[in-house]
Amino acid sequence: MTSRIALITGGSRGLGRASALALADDGTDVVLTYLHGREQADEVVAELAARGRRGVALQLDTRDDATFAAFADELRRALVATSGREQLDVLVHNAGTFAPTPFGATGPATLDDLFALHVRGPMLLTDHLAPLVADGGHVLTVSSGLTRFFVDPVYAGYAAMKGAVEVWTRYLAVVLGARGIAVNTVAPGATATDFGGGAVRDTPAYQERIAATSAMGRVGQPDDVGRAVAAIVSGRMGWVTGQRIEASGGQAMGHA
Repeated sequence: MTSRIALITGGSRGLGRASALALADDGTDVVLTYLHGREQADEVVAELAARGRRGVALQLDTRDDATFAAFADELRRALVATSGREQLDVLVHNAGTFAPTPFGATGPATLDDLFALHVRGPMLLTDHLAPLVADGGHVLTVSSGLTRFFVDPVYAGYAAMKGAVEVWTRYLAVVLGARGIAVNTVAPGATATDFGGGAVRDTPAYQERIAATSAMGRVGQPDDVGRAVAAIVSGRMGWVTGQRIEASGGQAMGHA
């Protein structure tokens, strides 16, 4: 039997890395993309190999739609070379970043960049990659708990982009449903990564404030979200589609 294969954009660090390793632990080979961190990407590929899985790192700027057709061809060649297949089983749109958008003090370039990375890029990239996703496979977008709960106005632009991602995900679920492809979005809560300059990871006082209103009483770790990603795109979840699945430990719900 051939192994399942997943593509994770932005898979060299943070939640992308955690998702790649969790998928490997579930027996999935991984193609990951990176923008600048080739060394980090190679380290993830080595970690996948240590788990007995194949890994490939490809460079991609998910804001540059002019490169998407060439990337799809490169991906197809990489799949054939490493697995003898031309298709993926899982596509995870994870690449992203944060930029503050304070009310009354946000320039259009900041909003344009957030939109290109989080909304336009995944939409146009999927046009090129959908033929490479096997029937019965999975597409997973990454949203944010910030589409549900309010933290600070500086997150408004980022949260709005993720709200758009959630709406597009539901439409994509209908479009790809005829092929048996499940399309969902995972919405991580506050997680100890380098997101936002590592504020959650590096600020104990911030962690305490979040934990105080979280059902599980702590902030998330990358592995918490990585395992959620692996579960959502598993074969056992093929009948779940068009859903927003929050992986936040019950953030902003109060103690259970």
